[in-house]
Order: sequence, then structure tokens, then C-alpha cells
Amino acid sequence: MAVRTEGTPCWVDAQLPDLEAGKRFYGELFGWTFDPARDEALLDGRRVAGLLPKRDGRMPTTWTLYLATRNAGTLAARIKAAGGQMVMEPYPVGPFGVLALAADPGGAVFGLRQSVGDDDDGFEAIGQPGSFCWMEVYTRRPEAVDTFYATVFGYLGRQADADEEGRDAGFDYRVWSPPGSRPGDDSAFGGRAVITDDFPAEMPGHVLVYFAVHDCDEACAITVRLGGRVATPAFDTPHGRIAVLHDNQGARFAVLSEPTG
Repeated sequence: MAVRTEGTPCWVDAQLPDLEAGKRFYGELFGWTFDPARDEALLDGRRVAGLLPKRDGRMPTTWTLYLATRNAGTLAARIKAAGGQMVMEPYPVGPFGVLALAADPGGAVFGLRQSVGDDDDGFEAIGQPGSFCWMEVYTRRPEAVDTFYATVFGYLGRQADADEEGRDAGFDYRVWSPPGSRPGDDSAFGGRAVITDDFPAEMPGHVLVYFAVHDCDEACAITVRLGGRVATPAFDTPHGRIAVLHDNQGARFAVLSEPTG
């Protein structure tokens, strides 16, 4: 598999206080099986995510999105020059290449993943039920964040049309496509959303990871039955039905089922 375009999503993982409980939760919700030798979740035998034991109780229980890079050190320097910061400088992780953690000017934390050699060791499946399908950066500093991602990664952005999205006139959402592509739904991989007054005042900038599901409402029901909770009840958009959930250990994520009809 070829190395992905710089700055595009290539992996997600969650560090959980109770790894076995996490495996039971996501195994039932998404149909995942697990490779314990690599702390990886599999969908029909293909890599889709990482589940790891939490090694530092002071760190939040959360899903982390990783962006692809050919040189994590060079990218780390670019991030700092553009007003971001490194939470964890690049460090080698054996067969998994080089990882790092960074934060954008709005405080949203994301990972970097540099593959070993010419092979991409990230996702083997995306966009199908049970796998990653979308990412969103939520921020209170949209202008600074837009400039940051355009400068560091060359993201090509377009403002979402409020009428087309069925939102109020003040709706502010930027859809991202990778450099070298034509901005549009076919090339988009994520977007930037604004933390408005509708959100809790204490909510920080963050990255929200989306997983595709067959049925959004069923995913909500399963989550509650397994000890998780629904943060944002399921609602319809032109792109499908969406809900924001917390797993049984507090990690926040979203699910999306494709439009029907």
C-alpha cells in the first residue's frame, strides 16, 4: 500500500484504562476482532484502529487521530513555526515507524505517523461500517486554525453552504481536501467546525473521530446497552445520520450512517 498524502488521516487509536472492557465494547459495537501482539483492532482481518492500555492515568481517555507524514521531524518544525506546539516530540516505535503528538493554535491535539520504509502501516480499511470515515477539528479560533492547517499541510478548504447543509446563516464549517486534489465531496476527508455557545463553556479545542456504521440509531442503542452514553442524539444531515457518543470508559467519538434512498 502506498504512503498516504502528507497530512491526511492514516490511523486512530485510543488508550483505555481497562483494555479488555474496551475490546468487548468495540467488538460488539463495530464487529472488531483484535491482534493482541500489535494492540490493533481488525475488521474482517484488516487493520482499522489501535486499542492500547492506558499507561498514564493523568492523560485523558480519548481517541487520537494521526496524520500521515514522510518526515515527522521536519513536520514538527513546521507545526511550531506556524503557531502550533508539540505535545510529544517524534519518537520511534519499532515496526510502527515514528509517532508524535501536536496541538494546533486552538488547542486541538492530533498525532503524526511516519511509516517505516515505503510501506504504509496505517488503515487497511476506511469508509465502510466499522471503520474510520471522517474527522473534524472543533475550535474557538477558526481563522487561526484555518491558516495553520493550510500553512502546515496545504489543506484546500471550502466553506460549507449553510442552505445546502440545512443550517442557519451563521453556520461556519470548512471542508478540507488534500493538496493536489480538487476540493469537493469526492476528495474531502474532514473539516473544521466552530465551538459555539451551544457547547459547554469548558469544552476545549479537540479532534472528533467518526466511524461509519450501518444504522446510527442502532449504534446509539448498543452504546447505551454496553455502558456508554449518547452525547449528541442522532440527527440527519445531507451526508447521513450522525450521533456523538462516549464509550464505556469515557472516550468520545462519532458515528455516521450513509443516507438512505
